Amino acid sequence: MATPIRNALDAYGKGGLEYEIDTASPHKLICMLYDGAIKAILQAKAFIGGEMIAAKGSAISKAIAIIEEGLRVSLDKTAGGELAENLDGLYEYMSARLLEANLRNDVAALDEVHGLLNQLKSAWEEIEQNRVATLAAAAPQVSEGKPEQRVPLSYGRV
Repeated sequence: MATPIRNALDAYGKGGLEYEIDTASPHKLICMLYDGAIKAILQAKAFIGGEMIAAKGSAISKAIAIIEEGLRVSLDKTAGGELAENLDGLYEYMSARLLEANLRNDVAALDEVHGLLNQLKSAWEEIEQNRVATLAAAAPQVSEGKPEQRVPLSYGRV
C-alpha cells in the first residue's frame, strides 16, 4: 500500500484496524477514509462547543490529512479523467473550508464538509454494492468438487 495512503489511514485511527486495512478492497479503503474524516469533523464540532481549541485544531488537522494524504493522493487522474479532476477540486475545496472552520470556529463550514463527505461515501458504498452484485451474477456456478474460480480485479492506484 502506498505510504501516503497508509499515513492517512493511520490518521483515521490505529486500534484494531491493521488487519481490516490490509485485507480491505480499494473501495472499502476509500470508505474507511471517508469515515475517518467524518469522525474527525464530528469531534471538531463537539470540541468547538466545549471550547476545547487545541483538540478542535487537532481534529480538523486529522480530517485535512485524511482528505489530502488519502483521498486526493489516491485519485488516478489518467484513468479517472474529468471525474478525478472534479473530485480533486472538491477535495481541495473541502480542505480550504476546514481551514476556515478552524480559524473562525465555523460550525457551518464543518457541517458543509460533513455533508459533502457523507454524499461521496454513500456513492462509493453504492458503487461497491453494484460491483459485488455484478461479480456475483457473472461468477460461474460452483459445482461440488470443483474449486472456486477467482477473477482478478484492478482498481488503479489505490
